[in-house]
Amino acid sequence: MTAQETHNNVEKALDEIRPFLISDGGNIKLLSIEDAIVKVQLEGACTGCSVNQMTLKNGVEATIKKYAPQIQEVINVA
Repeated sequence: MTAQETHNNVEKALDEIRPFLISDGGNIKLLSIEDAIVKVQLEGACTGCSVNQMTLKNGVEATIKKYAPQIQEVINVA
């Protein structure tokens, strides 16, 4: 998979998750993809949410890996 295909697939995954985050007053932005690590920024209500790490790992990371299995980890950059 090319870097552009990976980027497109990660964006598709984020588009799938975004409505759930928005419904809770948050959002997510893709910052970069480097060496199979996706860096994102949680926004809005997600920044101060006590369960944002669980959302990041169980929701965001799992969905991204479904679209782009080569991704190893998703990191929130505050």
